[in-house]
Amino acid sequence: MAKSDEQKRFFGEEGDLQDTVVNINRSAKVVKGGRRFSFSALTVVGDRRGRVGVGYGKANEVPPAVEKSISEGKKSLVKVALKGDTIPHAVIGRFGAARVFMRPAGPGTGVIAGGGVRAVCQMVGIRNILTKSIGSNNPVNLVKAAMDGLIKLKDAREVARLRGVPVEELTGPHQGREPARDKTAETGAAVETDVADETDQPPEAAPAAVETEADETPETTGTDDVPAASDDSEEQT
Repeated sequence: MAKSDEQKRFFGEEGDLQDTVVNINRSAKVVKGGRRFSFSALTVVGDRRGRVGVGYGKANEVPPAVEKSISEGKKSLVKVALKGDTIPHAVIGRFGAARVFMRPAGPGTGVIAGGGVRAVCQMVGIRNILTKSIGSNNPVNLVKAAMDGLIKLKDAREVARLRGVPVEELTGPHQGREPARDKTAETGAAVETDVADETDQPPEAAPAAVETEADETPETTGTDDVPAASDDSEEQT
C-alpha cells in the first residue's frame, strides 16, 4: 500500500489529463516609459497512459501564459506506442540542434532523465527508461526532440503489418533472426583443421638454390697437382 501511495505521489493519478510547467522565460522590451516585460511558458500535458502533448504560450503575465500553453498542449495530444511502463525499442529524437537518445530499461530503473525530457516521459506514462541529451540544452528544443522520439516509436503489431509477416516472427525468442553461433567452437575447429592440414603435407624438398651452388663448384683432378716440367730438363734432352 505504501508503495502504491509513493507511485501516485511521484507519477500522479492516471486517466485524467495532467500538466506540468517545464520552463517560464521572461523577456523585456525597452520603450519610452521604461521596460515592458512579457512571459512565455512551456508546458507538457498528458494522461500517463500513452497520450502526451506540448504547449507554448506567451502573455504579459505568468498565469495567462501558463493557461495558453496548457490549452495548446491539450490540442496537440498524440498517442505514443508503449511497452508496459517503458518504450518498445531505442530511438533518437531530433529537433533543431538538440538530440535525445532514449532506450528501454528494466523494472526498478526509474526515469533516468532531466529537465523537459523527464517531464515528457512522466506525462506519457513511462516509469523505466534511460535517456541522454546530445547537443543543445535549450528546454524548448529538448522537449520537442523528446516528442519527436516518442512519435517515432512503433509496436510489434504495427511493424508486422507494415512488413506483412506474422507478429510471432517479430516477438519470438530470436525475433526472426538465426540463433547466435558459438564463435569459440568455430575458432577451435578452424585451428584443428589447419594443424591437420599441415601434418598431412609431405616434407618440402631442399631449396633449388643450394643445388645450383653445388653444381657451380669446380671439380678438382689429379693433373692440377702435378707441377709443370722445368725448362732445364728440356735443354738436357
